[in-house]
Amino acid sequence: MKRIIYLILLSLTASMYAQQQQRPKLVVGIVVDQMKPEYLQRFINDFSENGFKRLLKEGYTFHNTHYNYLPTYTAPGHASIYTGTTPSIHGIVGNEWFSRRLGKERYCTDDTNVQIIGNSSKGDDPMSPKNLLSTTITDELRLSTNFKGKVIGMSLKDRGAILPAGHFANWAFWYSKTGSFISSTFYGSTLPNWVNEFNNEKHYLPYLSKNWELFKPLATYDESLVDDNPYEGKLYKADKPVFPYDLKSMYDKNDTGVIRATPFGNNLLEEFAKKAIEKEELGKDDVTDFLAVSFSSTDYVGHILGPRSIELQDTYLRLDETIADFLNYLDKTVGKGNYLLFLTADHAGAENVQFLKDNKYNVTNVEPKEITQGLKKFSSDTYGEDLILNYSNFNIYFDKEKIKSKSLDLAKVKQSFKEYLMTQEQVKRVYSEEEILADNGNDFHLHCIARGYDPSEDGDLVVIDKPGYIEYGATGTSHGTTYAYDTHVPLIFFGWNIKPGETHDRKVITEIAPTIAQKINISFPNGTEAQVLTEILNSK
Repeated sequence: MKRIIYLILLSLTASMYAQQQQRPKLVVGIVVDQMKPEYLQRFINDFSENGFKRLLKEGYTFHNTHYNYLPTYTAPGHASIYTGTTPSIHGIVGNEWFSRRLGKERYCTDDTNVQIIGNSSKGDDPMSPKNLLSTTITDELRLSTNFKGKVIGMSLKDRGAILPAGHFANWAFWYSKTGSFISSTFYGSTLPNWVNEFNNEKHYLPYLSKNWELFKPLATYDESLVDDNPYEGKLYKADKPVFPYDLKSMYDKNDTGVIRATPFGNNLLEEFAKKAIEKEELGKDDVTDFLAVSFSSTDYVGHILGPRSIELQDTYLRLDETIADFLNYLDKTVGKGNYLLFLTADHAGAENVQFLKDNKYNVTNVEPKEITQGLKKFSSDTYGEDLILNYSNFNIYFDKEKIKSKSLDLAKVKQSFKEYLMTQEQVKRVYSEEEILADNGNDFHLHCIARGYDPSEDGDLVVIDKPGYIEYGATGTSHGTTYAYDTHVPLIFFGWNIKPGETHDRKVITEIAPTIAQKINISFPNGTEAQVLTEILNSK
């Protein structure tokens, strides 16, 4: 009898152990802000063997992954990756937007009911995931482990840390211009001791006490334009956009926020991520933890200097080394095969318009303030009064009280503005709220708008610009449209139960979270349509 009981217990123990092996010790989500898949190929000969090349060689690569909504910005991107749904469901319809419901502008993660904790500066507002309407894959991990699995999000940007970490995270940390990583009372009353220690050590100082020099010999950068070209903006009022950059002088004249627009912002974040793994003991037991890391410096450099600058290439060559070091650290601390990692981007980015124009593509950039001025002038000329509350994120908001007080027909007002907008050089189509809500999926761009549209928050009209046009300044670049140069992002899965491979089939960003849910046997985030990437579910 005792032997039978012993065998039963042994069988139960083995069964429990087998169940535990159905999940990795740690899931790591890496988002590279404003990364185009093209960079993996354009710079591949200059990468090391242990960074991006290792991910491509040992991981499973989805070469044709896209965002499936408008607008393709940072906050909606991070929210969509981790919720497995689009802004029409998760509610993060922009980085900041004019809220129709509130009648004023709001920021994606603002929360006046909490307070900042840590060494903050002017402009560091209290933040939380309050405005995120659906759960994240990180939330579902917390629920599935009865809150035993730890979740930590981190980024130089608040939105890049908070939205991936979700509602139930242990912590989300973001960077302040004071040089410290901060958080809010949504997560705890005081920062953990290890964060205070890290902040007090001023890890940013070594980076800002030297020049930003080229990482490799100048001849390496033949995939980029010459160092001084007319398509680049000036980094912190530098005389010219050329190497070397005197970071100490920039820091002395500004603040530690300077590091954000250099590749060293990524280095600083990696140092912080390794410290979090060590001090929070992530991946140390059989309960799965989740670390969400968003590298933001690529976005700052891209916006200021553009996609064909030597500065951007140098940023990616250095990020490659950072990724290599981070993978090596995970191998040593969590163990090869014990962690599941994915790498993607929150959006891609357009070519500089003047660069395209100089190469005989008939496009141009349009300053957003000029669009607003044109709308207001048309309104005054046509109706004798300004009927526009706001134009932002391709959305036009009307002052409906004013329209009503003038006894105007709202439908006719909308139509007149649509006709005016269609006379503008950059405009391809204009859709009304009624058209958006009646979307049947047959019009690709309308369908993207509908997936990103919340009628309680978004505008009365939404504009689609022509391909190649950009609502931005003359130098650097931006993003936000439904075109492939903004929607197409890298996606690589690596590590635990992932076999090397690749596919060129079209995938969408909202398939990441439900795929992870299936891969590690937890519930789907509650807003997802639950379409999954079967290629990596079968690679065990």
